[in-house]
Amino acid sequence: MLHLVRRRVRTAALALSAIAALAIGATAPTGAAAATPAPGKQGPTSVAYVEVNNHSMLNVGKYTLANGGGNAFDVAVIFAANINYNTDTKTAYLHFNENVQRVLDNVATEVRPLQRKGIKVTLSVLGDHQGAGFANFPSQQAASAFAKQLSDTVAKYGLDGIDFDDEYAKYGTNGTGQPNSSSFVHLVTALRANMPDKIISLYSIGPSASRLSYGGVNISSKFDYAWNPYYGTWQVPGIALPKSKLSPAAVEIGRTPQSTTAGLARRTVREGYGVYLTYNLDNTDRSADVSAFTRELYGSDAVYTP
Repeated sequence: MLHLVRRRVRTAALALSAIAALAIGATAPTGAAAATPAPGKQGPTSVAYVEVNNHSMLNVGKYTLANGGGNAFDVAVIFAANINYNTDTKTAYLHFNENVQRVLDNVATEVRPLQRKGIKVTLSVLGDHQGAGFANFPSQQAASAFAKQLSDTVAKYGLDGIDFDDEYAKYGTNGTGQPNSSSFVHLVTALRANMPDKIISLYSIGPSASRLSYGGVNISSKFDYAWNPYYGTWQVPGIALPKSKLSPAAVEIGRTPQSTTAGLARRTVREGYGVYLTYNLDNTDRSADVSAFTRELYGSDAVYTP
């Protein structure tokens, strides 16, 4: 049965997580590792979300193509940091639970090995039931302040970008406002100005995904990628990006049937789309599931190397 309802373990669920509000300037920025060019690979960009509460980011680098040795995955997404709300100051702030913080504190061993292989590593940011979300900043100044927290995090830990996932915000909680038309436009505009050469991606769901224009500004072109949020289905994201930057296909590794995974990959190639989204790569050998799409996207099985 197709997974029309998203099945994610919310990363903010750890009640004892230490608040990791960003301390700007606390440590010197750590530059990203110089990448060793991966063997050539023709075809769509493949993306892997990793639930770091349960699994290692290093799993993304364990899959290569049998033909040519290229990486099976091109982008690895740390899932997920959170947008939280300080009820005293009435401001949103970036929060890392203990598992996300562990990855960031250990970028030398959790992130740099992937980057050295040529795999980009980005950080997903998700709501946390506290009322703060990307779509309800009350002013341009507030949106820009949060954008700075995001870009400072990317710089500090040597990451390759930010992914927006507007779920679980619970807009209106703690006296926060409902989604407005300007908030996400101001946020993404400021973030792109802060990091012109980094990845900004959109998990196309929630109020933010339908609020991409304000005051004559359309932020669609500020995104590098956007993808379908419903695993096991085909849905073209409603954003004005070229096909090369869109993933209408979305699969959950280990749960979406391999026949569906393969069919969605064939359709991706047939219809000329440039991205293929996967979620929940875990710690086990998933080479059969990965091969189901790499055969269609790249003409090769995937090889798992522990």
